[in-house]
Amino acid sequence: MVEALSSPVLPSLGSLTLTDLLVTIIGLVILWIVISIPAWLAGKAITGGKSTFGDAMVATLVGPIVYFVILIAVDFFLGTVIGSGAFVIALILAFVAWIWVYKSSFGTSWLGGLGIAILAVIIFAVMSVILGALFGIVVPASFFPHI
Repeated sequence: MVEALSSPVLPSLGSLTLTDLLVTIIGLVILWIVISIPAWLAGKAITGGKSTFGDAMVATLVGPIVYFVILIAVDFFLGTVIGSGAFVIALILAFVAWIWVYKSSFGTSWLGGLGIAILAVIIFAVMSVILGALFGIVVPASFFPHI
């Protein structure tokens, strides 16, 4: 009986191979670093240069998680009491929680946290337009004009 030669079996999750998973994780880490740059620059501007890149990375990692958890929890629990209007309240509370994350991460006031969030969005938009002009890369492509 002849045994067929086969490639080594890698662990998989459904149709997702270990290589696919590693590439995805590396891509997410690179994206996290790139997304942290505008928050870091905004933090530097608002805090007078006191913020670090680590502060920005914490804010961009924890902020969306806190936002999502608050949004889902408040909508779920408050939605049973007041109905569909709970989603608007959940959005507002989730946004306030995200600003709290920026405030805490950068060691600033509530107004400073809001300023960092707004300035980071503006820096991200400018950065995306510049990258689009230089390399044809725009994230997210549907929101920015092609130059």
